[in-house]
Amino acid sequence: MSNRDIIVIGGSAGATAPLKRILADLHPDVPAAVFIVLHLPAQGIGILATVAAAASRLPVHQAIDGMKFERGHVYLGAPDHHLLLSGDRIRLGRGPRENMVRPAIDALFRSAALHHGPRVIGVVLSGLLSDGAAGLSAIKRCGGMTIVQDPSEAIAVEMPQRALEAATADLCVPAARLGDVLSDLAREPPGAARPIAPDIRLEVEIAAGERIGSAILANIADPAALTCPSCGGVLSSVKEARPMRFRCQVGHAYTADALAKEQEGQVDEALRVALRIIEERAELVQRMAADGRRSGRPAVTEMYERRAAEYREYADMIRRVVLQSLDPSLPRGK
Repeated sequence: MSNRDIIVIGGSAGATAPLKRILADLHPDVPAAVFIVLHLPAQGIGILATVAAAASRLPVHQAIDGMKFERGHVYLGAPDHHLLLSGDRIRLGRGPRENMVRPAIDALFRSAALHHGPRVIGVVLSGLLSDGAAGLSAIKRCGGMTIVQDPSEAIAVEMPQRALEAATADLCVPAARLGDVLSDLAREPPGAARPIAPDIRLEVEIAAGERIGSAILANIADPAALTCPSCGGVLSSVKEARPMRFRCQVGHAYTADALAKEQEGQVDEALRVALRIIEERAELVQRMAADGRRSGRPAVTEMYERRAAEYREYADMIRRVVLQSLDPSLPRGK
């Protein structure tokens, strides 16, 4: 192709407004196909109507597996499927979730980079955590153009900020200018093609649902002393990844901040389970003390009452830790 004819856009929290502005501003004769991944609920389809209304001058389609895409058309990721590109067709993948979501922005961006290299323009919009950062880095490595919404105006700054940290973005642009910028860039000739790194190809295959195991994973990652929150398997640290990322043998993928967020929830749940068990233990021992009192066994009564008091102290300590985890501003030990 003689121009950059593949535009991939990803966003999450706060991305709807800038996306609507982009689609409204895109020129109707834009010589590129546009692919969009927003973090969607598993059965959600309402976003299709929203996007179609915004892109009133461009046809909008829900992505279908095997669909041939065309310039001047917009394609929206399907709920609970990774949106992937393969040649001139769309492929819907049921591979493992990345950063707890499917479709994942990284999966779309990598597949575009793999198959279309320097013809790709990648855009990261507002959102939480860092989905999109690794994919934008893959686009850059394959010679594509990378754009990030200006974090200073994003409702959720994390995704744009992480993308800027992970890849040297070509442009950092306010949402009000993105539509016109994309229309102009799509008419420019692409740069020179670059060799495709094996890790990009492998991660696209994982998103498509190809089998992965420890031997295959060892090609791109080293085992770490961490557990996958999704399946309990061993996580491996992806080599030289920006941002820091992990995958398990099943294929679940996490950036470091997404993994920390998921672990935070598990720690909270574990503390609450421990609190319940200790409170039940205190209740049981207190009942045993009462039974000893009724039976005229003062030594047994005293022993169980002492244990019940100890368990209640433990429960109070765990309760304070739980409250501290929910509100870090609380003074420790209060």
